[in-house]
Amino acid sequence: MAEDAETLARRCAEALWNDDEAARQLDLALDAVGPGTATVSMTVIGTMVNGYGVCHGGYIFTLAHTALSIASQTRNRRSVAQNCHIAFVAPGRLGERLVARARERHTAARSGIWDVAVRTSSGETIAEFRGHARHVGGNVVGD
Repeated sequence: MAEDAETLARRCAEALWNDDEAARQLDLALDAVGPGTATVSMTVIGTMVNGYGVCHGGYIFTLAHTALSIASQTRNRRSVAQNCHIAFVAPGRLGERLVARARERHTAARSGIWDVAVRTSSGETIAEFRGHARHVGGNVVGD
């Protein structure tokens, strides 16, 4: 019997998440996953704050990129980020929980596009991220 898309997405995400040392070191959380989607969150801690007293953009980019990485591989196609762009629209503040929600916009034989919205837990938009991922061949999990 064929595995349903939701179960496959969860298995792929778990396989990737279990080996993601960067996500573990930053204490990121995988909150939700589905076919072509992923939600990842983090709390802004003291070591993430820059000289202006707000979350360094590199951490926000990493959060969004992690959501892209998981979402782009939920259909069991190994993928890597090929091109990413982020627009910062508000600062992340010390102690805030930031939530990155990635959703598939388009996918084809060799590549795809995902949009990632980064918001506070109360819904304020912090950044908008667009990532292009390249399907590099092979599966994330065995069949």
